Amino acid sequence: DELTGEGVHQGIVAQVSAKDYVPLPDILQRARDRGEQPFLVALDGITDPHNLGAIIRSAECAGAHGLIMPVKNSAPVNAESMKSSAGALSLIPVCRAGSIRGTLKILQSEGFRIVAATEKSDKLLFEADLTKPTALVMGSEDVGISKEVLKMCDLQLAIPIVGSIESLNVSAAAAVMLFETARQRINNR
Repeated sequence: DELTGEGVHQGIVAQVSAKDYVPLPDILQRARDRGEQPFLVALDGITDPHNLGAIIRSAECAGAHGLIMPVKNSAPVNAESMKSSAGALSLIPVCRAGSIRGTLKILQSEGFRIVAATEKSDKLLFEADLTKPTALVMGSEDVGISKEVLKMCDLQLAIPIVGSIESLNVSAAAAVMLFETARQRINNR
């Protein structure tokens, strides 16, 4: 209790070093080393550590090669996000970018398709080919993907919503997008 400052620790505490961030070329090399088409997740303004951790957990489980998150206006990589990631934060490389737009431009020049997850799109997730080099962009919890980043995206995709509520929480939406990508890539082997 003294180490955590709270009683919600399930009886275990570990002290680890801060997350080492990875340069973008190293993440791209990870995909090449595996002989796979690169698959990245770019986070545009995700500020809740629990959402960050949940997205990272889903990304690792779905086979994403890495994450890109901005230096500013981003959830901290801390004990909360590590716990929410169920340890996935220690497995998947994360690149801290000074500019998400600049990083996405670099990826586009490398042949990546930049895909926005947005409920405002008429094109559904299941209608897109996600087997090529892809960077999936997930937007902030309150306003979604910024207008500037959305304009750069090559493709905007929506998750079909059947119920009355108009959208999913960003971490739930990320999981749906990530696992559709994984499904297509597994079927394309």
